[in-house]
Amino acid sequence: MGRREDVRTPSGIPVKPVFTPEDAAAVDAERDIGFPGEYPFTRGIHPTMYRGRLWTMRQYGGYAGAEESNRRYRYLLEQGQTGLSIAFDLPTQMGYDSDHPLAEAEVGKVGVAIDSLADMEVLFDGIPLDRVSTSMTINATAAILLCMYLAAAERRGVPADRCAGTTQNDILKEYIARGTYIYPPGPSLRLVADTCTYCAARLPRWNPISISGYHIREAGATAVQEVAFTLGNAIAYVEAVRDTGMAVDRFAPHLAFFFDAQMNVFEEAAKYRAARRLYARIMRDRFGARDPRSQMLRFHTQTAGVALTAQQPRNNVVRVALQALAAVLGGTQSLHTNALDEALALPTDEAALLALRTQQIIAHESGAASTVDPLAGSYYVEHLTAEIERRAQAYLDQIERMGGMLRAIEQGYVQREIGEAAYREQQEIESGRRVVVGVNRFQQAAGQVPAILKVDPAVVSRQKARLAALRARRDGERVQAALRALDGVASGGDNLLPPILECVRAYATIGEICETLRGRFGVYRPPAVV
Repeated sequence: MGRREDVRTPSGIPVKPVFTPEDAAAVDAERDIGFPGEYPFTRGIHPTMYRGRLWTMRQYGGYAGAEESNRRYRYLLEQGQTGLSIAFDLPTQMGYDSDHPLAEAEVGKVGVAIDSLADMEVLFDGIPLDRVSTSMTINATAAILLCMYLAAAERRGVPADRCAGTTQNDILKEYIARGTYIYPPGPSLRLVADTCTYCAARLPRWNPISISGYHIREAGATAVQEVAFTLGNAIAYVEAVRDTGMAVDRFAPHLAFFFDAQMNVFEEAAKYRAARRLYARIMRDRFGARDPRSQMLRFHTQTAGVALTAQQPRNNVVRVALQALAAVLGGTQSLHTNALDEALALPTDEAALLALRTQQIIAHESGAASTVDPLAGSYYVEHLTAEIERRAQAYLDQIERMGGMLRAIEQGYVQREIGEAAYREQQEIESGRRVVVGVNRFQQAAGQVPAILKVDPAVVSRQKARLAALRARRDGERVQAALRALDGVASGGDNLLPPILECVRAYATIGEICETLRGRFGVYRPPAVV
C-alpha cells in the first residue's frame, strides 16, 4: 500500500501524522481533565482507580437450562471470575414460557431458559448471593427477573438489601437497535421508572438500570454516536424517574452504563473519558445533581462481538486483548472479554477460560493497572476526547431540537443515523479501505474449525416437563389472585414491582405475568424506517 494522506478514526475524526500541544490547546487541564475521583471525572471515578481495586471480571454467560448455566458460573468463579453476568434466552427476554409455540426453536439457545422462580432457584444453587454481585442482561422483562432474583435470595435467607448487582433494563435501546421489546414505549418507560424508584427505596446495592451503548454500537454506530445516543437515553430515563417525584440525588447514584470496546484502541479509550466528562456536565448543569455520585458515569464494558470473525477465529484472541486493554486504559468498572469462538457458537469452557485469563494477564502483567489514566496528557488522546465530546454534544443538541430522545426514536432519526454509519463501515470493508485481517486481507484456505458448544435439544422437553410439574403442584388460586392484583395495579398508577414480586412468590410464570401486562399495555409494532 502507498502512503495514506487521509487517515481517520472509525468515527471519521481526522488523524494527523503527529499531534502537538496545539492540538490540545483548547483543553483546560483544571476544567476539562482534573484529577481522578473529582468532577468532571475525565480521569476516572475513583482517586486511585485500579491501585485501590481492580475492575470486576464479569464474564457473560448462560445457555440451555438452569443446571448447565449453574455449572458454568460455578466453574468460572472457581477460576477467579469476580462477578456473574447472566445471558437469558430469547423466550425469557420476550416474555414467553418455554412451552409457548413461539418459543420452542429458541429455548436455551442464546442464554439460559428461565420460566419461573423454580428455575431461578436452580440457576443460583450453591452461589452465595450475599457475596457475589450479579448482572442480568434483561430488558422488557427486567422487573420480573429482578423479582425472581430477590425471591430466590429471600428463600435462601438473604435479605434484599444484601443483594448486589445490575439489571440492564434499558428498553429505549431495544427500540433503536436490538428488538427485544414487548410493550409500547410509554408503559415500558413506566416499568423502568418503577424499577428505579423501587430499588432506590429498598435495594441500596442494586443498580436498577444499565444504560447500554453496547448494542447501539454493535448495530453499526460510531464511537461518537454510541456516546451521544446512550446519553440521550440516559436523559430520558432521568426525566422519567424525576417525574415520579423522586429527587435526582436519590436515584442517580444507582444508574450504571454499558459500553462496547472496539478495535481502535486510542479512540475507544478517549470515548470513555469523553462520556464521563459529558455525563458529569449533564447531571450537574441540566439536572442540578449535587451529590458527586450522581455525576459519576460508572460503566461495564464488553469487547466487541461484531468484531469477531469466523475466518481464522484464533485471531479473535488478539482482537479481544486489544479491546480489553482499551477498556482498562479508559477506566472501566467491570469487563467481559469475548471468547475466540463466539462468531461460531456459544463459547466452550476452554474458550471462556482463555477469555477470562486475558483479563487476568492485563490486570497483573501488562502494567496498565499500575497508574491512573495512563494516557492522560497525550496530545492525541486529549484531542480525541475533546472531539468526541464536541461531536456527541452536537447530536444531543439535535435530539433536543426534535423534542427529546423518545421523539427522535419514534421519528426514526436515531435508527437512520446508525443504519447509515453501518452502511459506510461495510462499504469501507468491502472496498478494502478498512482492513480486517483474515477477511478482506491476509486470507487463507479454511483451516480447522475449533470445537464448538452445541445446546442439547432435550432442554426443550425438560423445560416443558418442569413447567407442567410446577403448574400441577403450585397453589393455582394464589397464582390467579396475584395476577388479578397485578392487572389492577397495571390499570392504575402505583408501582408495579410489589405485585410482580407477589406473582413470582406464588410461582406464576414469566409468560403468565407478561400476558397479564400485555392485556393492559398492548404490544409494540415498530414503524417502517426509510
